[in-house]
Amino acid sequence: MVRLKIDQYLTQHGITRYELAKRTEVKFQTIDRYYKNRVVRYDSYILDRICKVLNCNLSDILEYVKDEETPIS
Repeated sequence: MVRLKIDQYLTQHGITRYELAKRTEVKFQTIDRYYKNRVVRYDSYILDRICKVLNCNLSDILEYVKDEETPIS
């Protein structure tokens, strides 16, 4: 499973969701869903805006975690 870790990144760098929304010009509700890892389909435009504003790599805010419950056949 792919998991967002924007919450950790923002906490480490002292940035609020509101500030990120303003800097990216993305609605707060959208940033909040990404922050709370409640996104089902990731929008490459949103991820690009976040990475540009935070000056980070995608791997800084996104990670892959093996899902041991569902084996792929």
